[in-house]
Amino acid sequence: MDIGKRIKQLRLRNNLTLEELASRTELTKGFLSQLERNLTSPSIQTLEDIVEALGTSMTKFFAEDSDEKVIFGPKDEFTDEQENEIIHWIVPNAQKNTMEPVILELKPGAESMTVDPHEGEEMGYVLSGRLLLVRDSDRKGTMMKKGETFYIRGNESHHLENHSDKTAAVLWISTPPAF
Repeated sequence: MDIGKRIKQLRLRNNLTLEELASRTELTKGFLSQLERNLTSPSIQTLEDIVEALGTSMTKFFAEDSDEKVIFGPKDEFTDEQENEIIHWIVPNAQKNTMEPVILELKPGAESMTVDPHEGEEMGYVLSGRLLLVRDSDRKGTMMKKGETFYIRGNESHHLENHSDKTAAVLWISTPPAF
């Protein structure tokens, strides 16, 4: 690990000058400059002082920056085909995240699983077809067509129904993950 580069990176991220960091750590500006250019090495105690002044911990300081994947394509998708529906998990391992986006295809005459009351919210964007959003407070349901969006709290049971003779699809995002 390039300690000097990491110190400089954190200093700049915190919008600190060498002088400001020197003041916070009671080290000289020249010493910190040499550290950032890897011309000298700090003691463990000095490094701990610098890391603390930069607002982080030694564990986080030495943690490698992950190359977390943020763009996903068809090759990353997992599809689960069931009798009446197809669920496309479009972000791998999204259940470990705060929200979970899926594309749900409902076959003609089918209905989605019922989502029980939970903390959180959900939104859906109808990609194709027509879907009926049924909630405990609206048992007759509300019809939605392509291009329309629902946004609901998770405080009541709800599901989608497809009463048409064509497959309907919705981008459904749930927080926390529900699928």
